[in-house]
Amino acid sequence: MKHIIFLTILLIATKGNGQIEKQTKMDTIKTERFKKGWEKLKEIDGEAGEKVIESLKDISPELGTFIIEYAFGDIYIREGLDLKSKEIAVVSALTAMGNAQPQLKVHINGALNTGSTINELKEVILQMSVYSGFPSCINAMNSLKEVLNEREKQGIKDTIGDFSNTPIADRLKTGELELSKLDSTQVEKLKIAYNEFSPELVQFVLEYGYADIFSRDNLEKKYRQIATISALTALGTAESQLKFHINAGFNIGLTETEIKEIMLLMTVYSGFPSAINGMNVLKKVVNDRNSNK
Repeated sequence: MKHIIFLTILLIATKGNGQIEKQTKMDTIKTERFKKGWEKLKEIDGEAGEKVIESLKDISPELGTFIIEYAFGDIYIREGLDLKSKEIAVVSALTAMGNAQPQLKVHINGALNTGSTINELKEVILQMSVYSGFPSCINAMNSLKEVLNEREKQGIKDTIGDFSNTPIADRLKTGELELSKLDSTQVEKLKIAYNEFSPELVQFVLEYGYADIFSRDNLEKKYRQIATISALTALGTAESQLKFHINAGFNIGLTETEIKEIMLLMTVYSGFPSAINGMNVLKKVVNDRNSNK
């Protein structure tokens, strides 16, 4: 009987040691993930990001851990899209959503830390007036102003960047030209769809969206499409327009990998449903382009 009891205790102890070893291994993996995420957070957002994590310690430390491990340890650490492009995507998405001003300020900081100039960020925000309206654009521009004032007080001297020098003699013709650079058939499609029902809409899309905004030459076309794709994915309300701008992204040189990374990045900021929907639109575009080759 004593022999049986001894064997039972030994079995339980052995099983327990195995569970402890398994848990220790899991904790080690978690620690490595956390460590990589923490380093990436500091690289991008610096002190602003650290303050966000610190503010969560007394209410939900788990949330802080998930932010570090998933957002920065799993997503930002990926190499398919450079950090400057990622932060431009996030600034545009948060501007368009318009419901996360503190987080927008953190990522404006991050964008400045990863190579964006002041004027490039102004351009990204101005561009969002086309997709999410002037109120969200005004609020984001005020956030940029606040961030720049805070950084100046800290002794940080940010690069102003280039100013737009695009002369516009005829806004309508300029708009047609800019839209045609993204897709040579789109001007005609726009006119066929709306010229009879609402010619003013065609005029304003071309004159404001593409002449006044897209023709400005102090933000690369690559970044303009990254900003638009991320904003439309985050908003989740304009599938046909997202499809067009994914196509346009391919036309001006974005890769499938880069656009996939935008969708994965949006899981952090607008959630998995919008990212899934965006990835499905991307899949349709890729399939359509492959079938038309």
